[in-house]
Amino acid sequence: MRTVTHPRPLQGRHGGLVVPLFSIPSRASWGIGEIPDIPVFSSWLMSAGQDLLQLLPINEVAVGQTSPYSAMTAMAIDPIYIGLREVTDFQAAGGEEAMEAGWREELEQARRCRMVNYGLVRSLKRQALRAAFERFRETEWARGTARAEAFRRWGDQQAWWLDDYALFRALHAREAERPWTEWPEGVRARETRALEEASRELAGEIMYRRWLQWVADEQWQAAKRAMRPVALLGDLPFMVDGDSADVWANADAFRTDASVGAPPDAFSETGQNWGLPVYRWDVMRSSDFAWLRARARRSADLYDGYRVDHLVGFYRTYVFPGGDEQPFFTPATEDEQLQLGETVLRLFAEPGVRIIAEDLGTIPTFVRASLARLDVPGYKVLRWEREWDEPGQPFRDTAAYPAVSVAASGTHDTETLAEWWDSLEPAEQEKVLRLPSVAALLPGASTPIPFSPRVRDVLLEVLVASGSDFLLLPIQDVFGWRDRINLPATRGDHNWTWRLPWPVDTLTAEPEARERAETLSAWSRRYRRGAGVQQA
Repeated sequence: MRTVTHPRPLQGRHGGLVVPLFSIPSRASWGIGEIPDIPVFSSWLMSAGQDLLQLLPINEVAVGQTSPYSAMTAMAIDPIYIGLREVTDFQAAGGEEAMEAGWREELEQARRCRMVNYGLVRSLKRQALRAAFERFRETEWARGTARAEAFRRWGDQQAWWLDDYALFRALHAREAERPWTEWPEGVRARETRALEEASRELAGEIMYRRWLQWVADEQWQAAKRAMRPVALLGDLPFMVDGDSADVWANADAFRTDASVGAPPDAFSETGQNWGLPVYRWDVMRSSDFAWLRARARRSADLYDGYRVDHLVGFYRTYVFPGGDEQPFFTPATEDEQLQLGETVLRLFAEPGVRIIAEDLGTIPTFVRASLARLDVPGYKVLRWEREWDEPGQPFRDTAAYPAVSVAASGTHDTETLAEWWDSLEPAEQEKVLRLPSVAALLPGASTPIPFSPRVRDVLLEVLVASGSDFLLLPIQDVFGWRDRINLPATRGDHNWTWRLPWPVDTLTAEPEARERAETLSAWSRRYRRGAGVQQA
């Protein structure tokens, strides 16, 4: 088994940006950000004085979907992120030039698109990856070469998650991508004989799915090495899709006749039903949370740290049971919720990487106290950090943010900093301007004051200067853009398709990107945060 060593969890004051991998293609990429683009973007981050890059989830999404939070696997990397220019077998087969003319024309179309065209990109990569795999099987595997042996060894090391995933993916393809709940009874119920027969019948397809993950993992580990000293942070979604390898392989640990969501709050009078399966915590506990431990182990292999999405759900899961039954929390009592949440957080931290908690929304007081006790940083988003119990509900000064926290201007789900500021009434803008840290940088400002580069930089600088040890800024807010990654509760091409306006390998030549890097770097030095700063 491959031994993976991890440095101690991130200590000291760090700063970085949040950006989806799909948003950062280079000129050589195929219309989407790819794994080899990560160190390219990280080089620009270093020039900006940043030492953290947080990506959104990179697991293979459900068929026909684009949301990284609705994945068909908690373990596998989506093959759409493989950079074909780095695939030995594709280049040996002639690369792009060996593909037919119509295919090359579509590739140029994908590269020119302003947004990610998932259907086109997947079609292009599917053809190229199939061709590359066939060459690998004929010239490497059949001859027992060193590369074939490396592939075999890797597969043996990763069998703890890879075997179920590859078989699931092969069956899914055989069944015309129908959900596993509609498969023939034998494989649906994971009967031993049926699985053995399927494994023999689909041996070639299973090998292909394993090969894809080997290629992706090799690129991923190379990218992690190349991006040092920038640390790579991931995002662990609360749940996977019901039609996933994980639910199929662990069906007794999930309720598929109900769905998880969020309770009613200021943003939704009826709550949010996400349509995802529900953890059966009693079954999870009986196996000593084996599947969650596996997720933690896999996340630690991929990242230097990761965000735990919807943290409160691991303390108390909000369940929509369907029918006439009312939604409810599980576990039911506060003592049980506290025990569950702390157990899960401790096992997430066991592999030795830093975890941070997405603790936004309606969070019980006992959960926040638990995070503090466990030394797990939660989020301090400027727009929501207020003294809610005081008259007028003034904003909390960023200098007062606790060290064990993550300062942020927003998330991938929120409106951008520019949109938020311009939506504020003059009285609300005035409350922000009264903050000591803001007033020192923007003295004498009067409202209403429209969003501008000056307002943007004051709001960003006070977050860089904040007391939080961690700073994570959505890239749109750094530039003052209004583009959204996702508009919750909506569907369409406007979600999960946004790309940077420039290829990442040209950032150093773009005046706006150079200016942003210089400004961020100056702030990082001034407030002793991020790259180039001696960490504790």
